[in-house]
Amino acid sequence: MLKRKTFSILLFLIVFAIILTGCGTSDASSDETTTLVLAENQSEDYPTTVGAKEFARLVEEKTDGRYKIKVYSGGQLGDEKDVLELAQLGAVDFARVNTIPLTEFSDDIGVLAMPFLFEEEEKKWEILNGDVGRELLDTLEGSNLVGLSFYDSGERSFYNTIRPIETPEDMKGMKIRVQASEMAIDIVEALGASATPMEYGEVYSGLQTGIIDGGENNFPSYYTSGHYNVAPYFTVNGYQDVPEVLLGSEDMWKTLNSDDKEAFREAALESVDVQRESWAELTAEAKQVVVEAGSELVEIDDITPWRKAVQPVYDKYEDRYDEWIEKLTRD
Repeated sequence: MLKRKTFSILLFLIVFAIILTGCGTSDASSDETTTLVLAENQSEDYPTTVGAKEFARLVEEKTDGRYKIKVYSGGQLGDEKDVLELAQLGAVDFARVNTIPLTEFSDDIGVLAMPFLFEEEEKKWEILNGDVGRELLDTLEGSNLVGLSFYDSGERSFYNTIRPIETPEDMKGMKIRVQASEMAIDIVEALGASATPMEYGEVYSGLQTGIIDGGENNFPSYYTSGHYNVAPYFTVNGYQDVPEVLLGSEDMWKTLNSDDKEAFREAALESVDVQRESWAELTAEAKQVVVEAGSELVEIDDITPWRKAVQPVYDKYEDRYDEWIEKLTRD
């Protein structure tokens, strides 16, 4: 614990030095302009970075230039765990992270990892961008973090080295790599496969050597990881679609007046459309490449058998998430 605290302090000092060198805390050309910092660990042209830049543009526009946001992409300010700590410390003003690390601060937000939670994509975003989504983001209160909006992270599906998977029964006996989380293991085992937690960087060799038979992820990750070269069977069932979260530091948030807070929230929500469009384009490009390379896609139109197969997962997590599931899926 002491080592982690010491590391956090050192990281804070390093980031502070980077920010001072890069843009400082105010624009030298105007005492009325405040420059804030947003940490993004993806590349400059990645959809979440595109969304973050649109958020920055909208903030500047909506505040008549009184606030500018400098987006540090490519993990310049650290990985997701690092930037979460920095945001809590007030060393960075904004960050974009996946939902899953946020379950450390809000048990409720973990409901978004439930399998086959949303039946329609547009309905999902209507809910996440609406009052229920805002209520879920507000569960971060008390963690020195302020949830602003959700970003698209695509749908996760299964791929493997052995055969096309058309039904849950086709997964029986397969060894499927999952993230090291209890729910991820529960989902795969409910579908009849053997869940194998493994570091992401080890998956390619695991598929090559037969240590695992398959994995799960979205199209862009399936492509950029090169997994399509060794696991050509991709089942498009979108069993899970955990979003990203754009958030702010509470220390920074407290310095804003009510009008500016509203402007920042509006900018965050309005940036979602641009981010989603960028994600859709990247997904289409990745899909085209893997198909041309020989991947066989199995499109699942009716998820009813799949949803029925994972009912044990809903039974297990009913007490924890039942209220939120009802809110998120009501008509």
